[in-house]
Amino acid sequence: MNMKAKNILFLGPFVMLGWTSCQQKSKPNTVLPPTPVGVATAKVAEAVYYDQYQGTVVAINTVELRSEVSGFITGIFFKDGDVVGKGKELYEIDRRKYEAAYQQAEANLLSADANLVKAQKDIDRYTMLLQNDAVARQTVDQAQATFETSKAQVAVAKAGVLSAKTDLSYSIITAPFTGRIGISQVKLGAQVSPGTTLLNTISAENPIGVDVVIDEQDIDRFYKLQKTNTDSTFKLQLSDGSSYNKAGKVLAIDRGVASGTGTIKVRIQFPNGDDVLKDGMSCVLNVLNSASGQRVQIPYKAITEQMGEFFVFVSQDTIAKQHKVKLGPRIGNDVVIMSGIEAGDKVITDGFQRLRDGGKITLGNPAQQGPAKAAK
Repeated sequence: MNMKAKNILFLGPFVMLGWTSCQQKSKPNTVLPPTPVGVATAKVAEAVYYDQYQGTVVAINTVELRSEVSGFITGIFFKDGDVVGKGKELYEIDRRKYEAAYQQAEANLLSADANLVKAQKDIDRYTMLLQNDAVARQTVDQAQATFETSKAQVAVAKAGVLSAKTDLSYSIITAPFTGRIGISQVKLGAQVSPGTTLLNTISAENPIGVDVVIDEQDIDRFYKLQKTNTDSTFKLQLSDGSSYNKAGKVLAIDRGVASGTGTIKVRIQFPNGDDVLKDGMSCVLNVLNSASGQRVQIPYKAITEQMGEFFVFVSQDTIAKQHKVKLGPRIGNDVVIMSGIEAGDKVITDGFQRLRDGGKITLGNPAQQGPAKAAK
């Protein structure tokens, strides 16, 4: 009896395990019901979008005003910050010694001219006497030398007049072009030195430029835009968020790529008749993307991201198929699809969080039906 009891106790767990296994095999497999989803149709619509570059407003022409002669400032003929016309007198440097030097140079020229006239008469007279053998050849040669010297003295005197006149003109500093002048760096009575003392700065503000830095991969794109662009190619956004309503064009592309950064500077020119843009302002340059046009678009909420890649689920009858897509820019609540789906595809916008590739679906309202439950 003891041995039989031990055998029964030993076999009991195996009998129970076998019975449980049979019970599990006899139980039917669990089947998940279709997942209720919401869908939207991929559409083709106009997609206009821009690439953004940080820019700085720069005056296309800027000149520092410095004196070419020394002296004291005796006149200032503008108001700081004014727009001055080309040729307008801006500063006067004490002119008295330059006027005196000019008058002396003119007097020297008159004297040289008189000596030349006398030498000319002498050579004419001695030449006639030589024909009659009434004067020595040496006298004629001396007269000829005197005449040539007189001509040289006239040339020197003319150069002196020109130099004195130039110095006199430098005593009045004028605007080299029409532009806005800054705040004067000197006051009346200040002494200035030639080439070193900064008087002021003047900038031409219409038209004006915007400098941006681009990657070398974009150089060919901007060369093409330099040849052909439209009024909508370049749009400017100011630092306060407002838009500048004037069209721009490529003015210049720098001569070479910076070796350290692999970038190059591009200057875009804008009209600035209303004086809105100021030298040194920060702005954002929006450049029309060449991919703009009629593009496939879907609601952005249909996009899922997995390890840096983007996917959407497409409804194919009662099956959800996952498609890898390449995204373009967002436009409102939609996003441009560069590749991966076609116009007319039914993309799943709601309820895809519980889906797998090839999963069963049913059209409905996922928010009302709640999460799917296992059928029993």
